[in-house]
Amino acid sequence: MGKEAAGLLDRATAFRCALLAWYDANARRLPWRERPSLYGTVVSEFMLQQTQVKTVLPYFERWMRELPGFSELAAAPEARVLGLWEGLGYYSRARNLHRLAQNVVACGVPPATVEEWRELPGVGPYTAAAITSIALGAHAACVDGNVVRILARLTADGAERRDSGSAAKVFTPLADGLLDPERPGDHNQAMMELGATLCSRQSPACVICPVREFCAGAQTGDPARFPRLAARTLERREVTRVWCRRGDALLLHRAAAGARRLSGMHELPTSEQAGLDGAALAGGTELARRRRGITRFVITETIVAPPGALRIKASEELVWVPAKELGSVVLSGPHRRWINEILARDPERDQAPKR
Repeated sequence: MGKEAAGLLDRATAFRCALLAWYDANARRLPWRERPSLYGTVVSEFMLQQTQVKTVLPYFERWMRELPGFSELAAAPEARVLGLWEGLGYYSRARNLHRLAQNVVACGVPPATVEEWRELPGVGPYTAAAITSIALGAHAACVDGNVVRILARLTADGAERRDSGSAAKVFTPLADGLLDPERPGDHNQAMMELGATLCSRQSPACVICPVREFCAGAQTGDPARFPRLAARTLERREVTRVWCRRGDALLLHRAAAGARRLSGMHELPTSEQAGLDGAALAGGTELARRRRGITRFVITETIVAPPGALRIKASEELVWVPAKELGSVVLSGPHRRWINEILARDPERDQAPKR
């Protein structure tokens, strides 16, 4: 452990007091904090993985109305679970949450320790620490990207790490040492709140930071250079998707059950999935071009309406969905937005697939 980390641990009590005093006065009012429960904590932590709070809020409220407990979630069909999750992305989280609820109901009682929670689907070190500290008062420090950033700045740690995950392993002992033994859940939430609101990646608000006096990074005058994470190599991909209509029905691709991604979900088909080559699309109309990032990929997706009428047979994966049924099928979030946008511009449009 470096000198700065050791010095911070020597002042751990003062650090905790300053952090929690700020949190008590400034914590955002969030539904999972105002109506705390073990189930609500589990749902919120799954939703907040790789997703911002402002995005999660309406999803969380609707989810808790529709599936208010472990038993209701366990009994729900997967299609309903995915429908409620639609738009949050990373759908494996929804499936893991569904399986977790089924395990909890089968056991009759929720797990009580970090180790037991780690045995459940989709629960890694961070999620297990968050659930058990917030809902059960366990002494378990949460170390995510926000916390890594704070601890790296507090200690002015300039060592380059491969990624946030490897950095989390390095900083976990320090996080454990700083954790408030009386209020571990609030301490963890305060650290995450600090990272989300003040100790941001760019232009951290050091002037109003409650723990600035403990921060070696702030004293350097350039806290934003911590932590140092190796730059990710991004791969760029081009995808052509087709917009085919037959009467009032739209052609969609349905991922096979058990597929690694998007199992059972619908998207506009790629040209390859629809069996259309460049010649078939020549002279077609470009309806939209969108760019999005998925993990290490930057994907540009072009949606093209082929010229003339095409004979495309339905199959297990290619399905013609009537316009009035588009709102009831499970679409990935970007595709529902794109379909709504295109239908809204189409003077011959039928019912748009809004939820």
